[in-house]
Amino acid sequence: MRRFRTARWAVVAVLLTAAIGFLPPGQPAHAAIDAATLGARYDGTASNITFRVHSSRATRMLVAVYDSASGSQEKANLLLAKQSGTDIWATTVSVATLRDAYGITGTVYYGYRAWGPNWPYDAAWAKGSTAGFVSDVDSAGNRFNPNKLLLDPYAREVSHDPQRPGMTDGTIYGSGPANRAKDDGTQAPKGIVLAAPTAGGIGTKPVRPLKDDIVYEVHLRGLTMNDTSVPAAERGTYKGAAAKAAGLAALGVTAVEFLPLQETQNDTNDVDPTTTAGDNYWGYATLNYFAPDRRYAADKSPGGPTREFRAMVKAYHDAGIKVFTDVVYNHTGEGGPWNASDKNTYSLLSFRGLDNPTYYSLTADRQSPWDNTGVGGNYNTYNPVAQNLIVDSLAYWKDTLGVDGFRHDLATVLGNTCQHGCFQYSSTDPATALRRITTEMPPRPATGGTGADWIAEPWAIGNGTYQVGNFPPGWSEWNGIYRDTLRRDQNKMGVDQVTPSQLATRFAGSSDLYQDDGRRPFNSINFMVAHDGFTQKDLYSCNTKNNSQAWPYGPSDGGSDDNMSWDQGGAATDQRKAARNGFAFLMLSAGTPMMSGGDETLRGLRCNNNPYNLDSAANWIDYSWDTDESTFRTYTQRLLAFRKAHPALRPADFYTASDTNGNGMGQLNWFTPAGTAPDSAYWSNANNHALAWRIDGTELGDSAGALYVAYNGWSGAVDFTLPSPGSGKQWYRVTDTSAWAEGANQVAQPGSEAFIGGSGTMYSLGARATLVLIAK
Repeated sequence: MRRFRTARWAVVAVLLTAAIGFLPPGQPAHAAIDAATLGARYDGTASNITFRVHSSRATRMLVAVYDSASGSQEKANLLLAKQSGTDIWATTVSVATLRDAYGITGTVYYGYRAWGPNWPYDAAWAKGSTAGFVSDVDSAGNRFNPNKLLLDPYAREVSHDPQRPGMTDGTIYGSGPANRAKDDGTQAPKGIVLAAPTAGGIGTKPVRPLKDDIVYEVHLRGLTMNDTSVPAAERGTYKGAAAKAAGLAALGVTAVEFLPLQETQNDTNDVDPTTTAGDNYWGYATLNYFAPDRRYAADKSPGGPTREFRAMVKAYHDAGIKVFTDVVYNHTGEGGPWNASDKNTYSLLSFRGLDNPTYYSLTADRQSPWDNTGVGGNYNTYNPVAQNLIVDSLAYWKDTLGVDGFRHDLATVLGNTCQHGCFQYSSTDPATALRRITTEMPPRPATGGTGADWIAEPWAIGNGTYQVGNFPPGWSEWNGIYRDTLRRDQNKMGVDQVTPSQLATRFAGSSDLYQDDGRRPFNSINFMVAHDGFTQKDLYSCNTKNNSQAWPYGPSDGGSDDNMSWDQGGAATDQRKAARNGFAFLMLSAGTPMMSGGDETLRGLRCNNNPYNLDSAANWIDYSWDTDESTFRTYTQRLLAFRKAHPALRPADFYTASDTNGNGMGQLNWFTPAGTAPDSAYWSNANNHALAWRIDGTELGDSAGALYVAYNGWSGAVDFTLPSPGSGKQWYRVTDTSAWAEGANQVAQPGSEAFIGGSGTMYSLGARATLVLIAK
């Protein structure tokens, strides 16, 4: 779970907080509206722009049109008309009128102002006045305020963040007695009217099945900010990330999963670039679900982020790598109340000021957010209109921007079946966002082909939100039980009880979680670490979190106190060995492995386990490696290559113990160190800390006759008696993670594996080590 984002982001949310003339001379009569698309769109000839926005509660709306992003007043205010029989407000204006009547000759920037039951229109109203005001919130949950310029939820790009260097007064976006009369029009972020991207330009999408992927989760900015091989102006950008595609392919990565790339409040990171005050590095606070974050573009001109993002996707596709993005449809960057005891004061940036009860789940009295996210309240995923935005956004990122798959943050909120006053998850209700997403955009088939890869973070906060193993068909899940079981076995021996049966279930693809609903091993996204929590190095180097460090390693508030970590007694060689074991678990388990950026070179953060606000060189990937880091990178690269070379490690279906081809070996057989099959007493005894298994490669299309893995979790060496490698075969060592073998050749290159012996050979495996053998 992404824990403890609340405290710091709540502070950010708190900070985010002349008369208008309607139908100016020269504005044409209202034109017919194309009902196909919300947002601001040019027509086919680029002669007209239609603005369309949804609000079921507004009583009056206008679009303010600007010729610059900030610092100046609008050039025109165009009244929108509500379309008959709909809740769509729209108007069309010609490019000629914008030029001749209003002097707008270049980029068109825009935002909406809205009136409603809590603030009905009054002809005496002027920007900065309270004419017509009744209340900040009414009994139905409406929070209209015409002094706030509202960002179009369907804008394709956003001009800038609400706060940024030179403009840090977040109170202008606030409601409540102190702020409701503040007009934010000159400073508020605005939508940008863009021409539709031309077809193509994203390369050829890989069609590889998810079971064959190795996922690399990384922050886009952090991927290149420390990389001197990338031109300085391109570091931390889409263009810089594109330059890393070939290198990641050479490492063995097949899918790169970027932390959120949709527009979020993060330009304040640069207000004081050497502190974490008010910073948002991870990006889990979305302001707009269509716009690529402008901060990550080397070309920040209008249209630049979109063009550059698509070019980056093409670079990864050309390298054979899928592009996944982390998306946050469970809450938005508007945040929650500025003070828990004050129902009036909130930020009004977009959704809240347009149609609060449509876009957000509220308490039963409609006065407060219903919150299972810890960051201000749930997005109303069961509302059909709010759900439309999710589906339309995903389709845009998939089809226009070229993304291949999506990891959904706190995804159980997408399964909520209650709009207001409660939370109730369902994996079967066809009207949930979960079901609708896969109905309208089918998942990639198990055997590969076209489609999207859908990945859930299967938990949130509160009762009924932990749903590991309970997502519908078509969804893969971050397997938190896999992570916790293996961490506990590695780091909590003698404290936590882990049985061989539990270990075997996780190594073999977690059939207990995914088989009963028809899902496959690949639906288990196996991971030991992720962006949220300790790095792989720190998991085995830290006993407790240390988030109160000075810049550049902190300070970061929050973070879990239950990390299942251990510093291995402070021995650096044992810490590296433990990291090798943790990584080997991923590459040798059935399921889809996910590693975190920098795992391959033992990136550490000195025990900061919640660096969500740490936009610093310490949190960016380091490319100046010492000998140990280079050695570990080689270990990683060779293990990735080994997994990719052996389909027996990537089963399409759950393993069976049956011998289906009569060669004397089950497809998967388990062994005690003595070489016998575990009985029920062995399986259930948490005092047994050693387990081995053999996979019959001949049943799984593998070039190897068999693979054998032994894991010794015990604190001393254990002798393993090897089973049969198959008729006419012998065992050869691919790797032993023990410290004695540490070095560039710890994972043998194909053809150079060391001879070990045949059936009955005894192998002494050192303390807390993993052995991999291949039958040849």
